[in-house]
Amino acid sequence: MIGTRKLILALAFPLALSGCVTGAEYSRKEAGFTSVANKTATVTAKETVWIQNQNQARSAAAQVKSLLPRTKPLDVETAVQIALLNNKGLQAAYADLGDSAADAWQSTMFLNPTVSIGTTGMGAPGLEAFKTIEGMIATNILALATKNSDISIADTRFRQAQLTAAVKTLQVAADTRRAWIAAVASWENVGHLQRAQATADAASELAEKLGETGAMTKGAQAREHVFVAELTGETAKARLSARLAKEELTRLMGLWGSDLDYQVPNSLSPLPKSVIRRDTIEAEALRNRIDLQIAKLDLEATAKSYGLTEATRYVTDLDILTGFETEREIEDDEKKTRTTAQVELEFAIPIFDTGKARMRKSELAYMRAANLLAEKAVNVRSEARSAYEAYRSNYDIARHYRNSVVPLRTKVEEESLLTYNGMISNTFELLTDTRDKINSILLSVNAKRDFWLAEADLAPAIYGGGATKASAETEVAAASESSAGGGH
Repeated sequence: MIGTRKLILALAFPLALSGCVTGAEYSRKEAGFTSVANKTATVTAKETVWIQNQNQARSAAAQVKSLLPRTKPLDVETAVQIALLNNKGLQAAYADLGDSAADAWQSTMFLNPTVSIGTTGMGAPGLEAFKTIEGMIATNILALATKNSDISIADTRFRQAQLTAAVKTLQVAADTRRAWIAAVASWENVGHLQRAQATADAASELAEKLGETGAMTKGAQAREHVFVAELTGETAKARLSARLAKEELTRLMGLWGSDLDYQVPNSLSPLPKSVIRRDTIEAEALRNRIDLQIAKLDLEATAKSYGLTEATRYVTDLDILTGFETEREIEDDEKKTRTTAQVELEFAIPIFDTGKARMRKSELAYMRAANLLAEKAVNVRSEARSAYEAYRSNYDIARHYRNSVVPLRTKVEEESLLTYNGMISNTFELLTDTRDKINSILLSVNAKRDFWLAEADLAPAIYGGGATKASAETEVAAASESSAGGGH
């Protein structure tokens, strides 16, 4: 057999163009996560982890168990911390970050060259007239020429993925805070309805006894009995709503099994003495909103892609082929060997496709990204103003119910009780006033819940991670119930 020449020189040519670009920054298992953890910690003051092996999973599970209270109700800050450690959807978002890091890492690597080798020969069996050995290496030199641009675009997308993971983290924290507030408010409604149920039961028994003595008509008795029956139904609905709200909180915290025994408080914290002034909330939002930064990076990446498309407008595939040809001939029992180097350039001729369509698509992609960024900036300003307006207004509404409506209803009930004891008014009038007081208390609880939800929406309005569609629909439904005066 004829020994073939090594292709060292041929291989060295394309590899020499590779430079010294490395993917060390992207090849680490937690590439980019430190930035995400630091950025979100400044907003939430909580720790988050990226679980990638069994040891980390066991450590996070142990930390969650240590945070779950067994003898006291779960507070909102602990609930948020548990969610950031244990929410599986958040871990999926971090996996997307790792996927983007892998893409950026891949962009630093060059296309592997294609090696081909073959032989041809002629002659009678057992007697060779001549034999030719050919070897060829092909590599795309256009990919080498645009390598820096490819890396820059991949790095921009990687930074965009970091911000996306940060937004998801803030969203989980905000959704958990809202779910905790909704669960506690629901159980507070249940408590008020149960106390009202005890009063209504007593009134129903009194009506029955008065009916036996002939002091109350059957119609009046029926009114008291139906009030008790309706209140029983409302209490059952409120209890169901509270259980479902707690399940929503459980899902966000990623709990199951024996960890479901936790309890939430029976009432929300009282209203603060005053609200926080945020006169510069628009400027804060424009400066800090992470989703706005994502839109900026998307425009940046699109602009870089546009430049790359323009650079490759006419030549989309440009391959350089290097190799050798070794030819051996046998003539007059004398062997002659000749080796010839070869270099070929292969490219497509833009006769039909001149690249105008690709250029147009790039221009439209850039215009789209620019308009989306402008729209995002407008929306961010509006969302910040709306969040602060809701915060201020809900505080005034909740304080109005606390300071005016409930005290007046209490006064009306007390006066009604005095006139009843003085035999000036009848039992039906007293119970009517009691029903009205119950409705006012439930409206007051809902108003306080709306304030704390609005307070929880301030941080997402400034930093990102706003309400999901489901939570927004829940808030609208809750507002509708509040306006109807029914409560839970």
